[in-house]
Amino acid sequence: MERTFAIIKPDAVAANQTGAILAMVQKAGFRIAGMKMKRMSQLEAETFYGVHSARPFFGSLVKFMTEGPVVVMVLEAEDAITKWRDTMGATNPANAAEGTIRKTFATSIERNCAHGSDAPETAAVEIPFFFAGTELL
Repeated sequence: MERTFAIIKPDAVAANQTGAILAMVQKAGFRIAGMKMKRMSQLEAETFYGVHSARPFFGSLVKFMTEGPVVVMVLEAEDAITKWRDTMGATNPANAAEGTIRKTFATSIERNCAHGSDAPETAAVEIPFFFAGTELL
């Protein structure tokens, strides 16, 4: 079994889409090993998305991710990273496949309602950023 990190972003939480997204998570066959709702601080968002700090969208990304609560999760399944990225759909919802989370709920490339680790190395950093090992079941 592989683990991946996922976020239901502030746009989806504010639009009361959390339950529908969690239903899609379960329907896709993931086991939720950890989950909590929180509000990211400015420092947390800047650090978490630091890989994008030189990109022109960094400031607006940090502002977006701190505008309201998020749901952070650790998902477990065979090939969880690829499976979660497939379940989310393309970053740009206009390019996302029908039935994916982003096609169903996202409104733009930046307000795309979900995040997921893109590689095992990324998941290994992202999971402990939000979860202590004792919080995962």
